[in-house]
Amino acid sequence: MKRMTPEIEAEIVRLHSAEHWPIGTIARQLTIHHSVVRRVLGRKELMGPTLSERPSIVDPYLPFIRETLAAYPTLSSSRLLVMLRERGYPGQKSRLREVVARLRARPKGEAYLRLRTLPGEQAQVDWADFGTLKIGRAERPLMAFVVVLSWSRRLIARFYLGSQMPVFLAGHVYVLERLGGVPRELLYDNLKSAVVERRGDAIRFNPTLLNLATHYRFAPRACGPRRGNEKGRVERAIRYLREAFFAARPFDGLDDLNAQLEAFCDGPAMDRRWPEDQTRTVREAFAEEQPRLLPLPDASFPCETHVPVQVGKTPYIRFDLNDYSVPHRHVESELIAVTGIDRIRIVDGVNVVADHPRSYDRGARVEDPRHESALLEHKAAAKQHRGTDRLVVAAPSTGTFLIRVAERGHNLGTAVAQLLRLLDEYGACPLEQAIAECVQRDVVHIPAVRQLLQQDRHAVPRLPGAQPQDPRLRDIVVRPHALADYDLLTGTDQENDDDEP
Repeated sequence: MKRMTPEIEAEIVRLHSAEHWPIGTIARQLTIHHSVVRRVLGRKELMGPTLSERPSIVDPYLPFIRETLAAYPTLSSSRLLVMLRERGYPGQKSRLREVVARLRARPKGEAYLRLRTLPGEQAQVDWADFGTLKIGRAERPLMAFVVVLSWSRRLIARFYLGSQMPVFLAGHVYVLERLGGVPRELLYDNLKSAVVERRGDAIRFNPTLLNLATHYRFAPRACGPRRGNEKGRVERAIRYLREAFFAARPFDGLDDLNAQLEAFCDGPAMDRRWPEDQTRTVREAFAEEQPRLLPLPDASFPCETHVPVQVGKTPYIRFDLNDYSVPHRHVESELIAVTGIDRIRIVDGVNVVADHPRSYDRGARVEDPRHESALLEHKAAAKQHRGTDRLVVAAPSTGTFLIRVAERGHNLGTAVAQLLRLLDEYGACPLEQAIAECVQRDVVHIPAVRQLLQQDRHAVPRLPGAQPQDPRLRDIVVRPHALADYDLLTGTDQENDDDEP
């Protein structure tokens, strides 16, 4: 872009008034932006249609345009075009926009007083957006919490993955502890973490911020809407961070970035010239201001928030795109997640049921090995109970058999597993007969049951894979009648058969 000089301005005026070049042609030939051409011509008062040597199709509509803009100063050119076309205007929007830009009343420039503060009186606070940071499968916003002491220009900042309330609180705690004291007031923009509602001068601050202010004994203040000059120090500090620190800086993760930022704030940022006196540095000014800060309280402010969470049928809660394990006894219940920037605790009333490092990934499953082992033990015990129930239903003598196994100190789990295999192999009735005989003989050993089954002519082993896989079918107990009953029905018995020739 060319630097504007009096010679170029004179050439723009000559080409437009004498040669009648359009604005676009002038901009292309002189390699300058068309807005610069309009600004120069508007300042020389040569853009008015009535001063142009050529008549314009907009000339008949100028009185209407002036009258409408006087009544509605902020009316857009698009709306004016619709109104003019209803009145017969055949021109295009581009020409109308040029005329409206010249005729629209310009707001008067506002003069600002230079704000001055006393040492230790004020700090300015704001968030700065630095794009995003890839964390595993997630892309998190990279935000900088920036605080500047208004008098000494001491700058402290820290990067976080977001700007939620826990992070907002943690940023205050970090900055105030780094300062070694507390300014008497903190000035905020009208961000939601600070200002919940505003009607003119009536401001309702966030209750959590008021609790923080009470703990550290500072007064929160909100600058006026669209009054960037009131927090110009922190705005300039953010620009300084972007240009002098963040631009083209390599870093390996958030911790490395914050370590570099801390060194920058304690080094180059402290050694820059103090704007109030170029012969001094910010470090020297801060050394004078720091003793005038309010002392820190004995304990830091708690930065955790409480969020209700629901446990489903699996022992996990979902928070911020990730799953965290809880003990299996809390399934299908509501708990509270106490969340900070580094850890997440899950509580049931006053009892902490889980404590995990917080993950900023997406779809991660954060587990405590103790929760998983407890669930496996519970499942194993439940499986054993289900197996025992199945055996008792299929072979009622199993209850007595297992009691005697336990009395003799044998492993019940092994006994149940082996009996279940015999049940699947031989069926319910043969197993019941074998177990009942073992109980009667007081021989409570699995090999004895297996031997009786092998000797029983009615206990025919099933073919491998013949048993149904569906447990609902497998667990059905079908008790066949004894063959002697059929012999009674036919009136024959084994002895008669033996007497036949």
